[in-house]
Amino acid sequence: MISEEYLYAIALRESSQIGDINFHKLVRTFGSAENAWKKAKKEYKKLEGIGQKTVADIGNENHLKFAEKEIKFCQKNNIRIRIRHLNEIPALLNECTDAPSILYQKGNIDDSLQKISMVGTRNMTSYGKQFIGDFFEATQSSQYVSVSGLALGVDKEVHEQSIQNQKPTIAVLAHGFEFLYPAKNRKLSEKILQEGGILLTEFCSTRKPDRENFIQRNRIVAGLSPATIVVETGFGGGSVSTAAFANDYNRDVFALPGKITDVLSQGCNQLVLHNKATAISTIQDLISMLGFNNPKEKIAELFPYSETTIQLTDNQKTIYQFIKQNPQISLDDLAQETDLPSHKILPIILELELLGKVKSFSGRQFIAN
Repeated sequence: MISEEYLYAIALRESSQIGDINFHKLVRTFGSAENAWKKAKKEYKKLEGIGQKTVADIGNENHLKFAEKEIKFCQKNNIRIRIRHLNEIPALLNECTDAPSILYQKGNIDDSLQKISMVGTRNMTSYGKQFIGDFFEATQSSQYVSVSGLALGVDKEVHEQSIQNQKPTIAVLAHGFEFLYPAKNRKLSEKILQEGGILLTEFCSTRKPDRENFIQRNRIVAGLSPATIVVETGFGGGSVSTAAFANDYNRDVFALPGKITDVLSQGCNQLVLHNKATAISTIQDLISMLGFNNPKEKIAELFPYSETTIQLTDNQKTIYQFIKQNPQISLDDLAQETDLPSHKILPIILELELLGKVKSFSGRQFIAN
């Protein structure tokens, strides 16, 4: 039987002006959602940064009625309610300051398994599709859970490849469980559950897939995993926001680079250029950076190269030699040593990364392969 704390948590979160951060302040101050519900209006001065206007809607009986209805819906449809302050949400997600107060979950999964988030455009090309297929084929011997957003394109391919390769997958929704968006993915969502995956959302059952919900959804996709892989995206695509959240959470971000003329690679290239993601040069390197054991399967290289076939320009040679001779050299030190401004060095480093010659790390430091 669900305890009353769930009832008060849902009612509290439904109150206007109470988002996840304010919710966390309330339960931290008053010890529980029930106490916050009963005391916040009278004792709001205990709350740092929260005024009378913020707590005005707490205690509204309509929210309790809504919560009762929500709990009945969840019980009827085998939906698990996971409360953050009861330590029920995944541990990595719980580390995020804006983690959801409440999660609704269909299906069951082993939360202890490593998770890998993989996102990208709805207009996936054959290049992105091949990368996803190669990645799952190369990691068949590794245990992990994939995470994506159940959208068309890259998300759909990630979930489908997970199922084909017998990997559990988490689909994070941008709406409540009364809906399934896009409708084309209904059969896929059922298959995800049948094959040991889960559907996850922070939204109550009646919430529709409104535009603003998708950005909120993206932070959960990023927060669940220690690493996010961006497959293909244009400038300002939704996947760029997922990468931004992952960076904010100090998680690893990897991007699949492509031609500068390919619209759906421009977002990935930009992430690499601005040191917001590490360029993926080969599947083998990616697997190594993710910390997976060396797989037994044959590894497909995305950008195979040899010393005899790559002809570097003079500037590329200069930068490459300095990086090779000074492992983990910083951008500032490179600029000082080469007498080239930083804004001219960064494009050269991107070119070298695409060629598989160098890798970039946080803090704009570089090493040679």
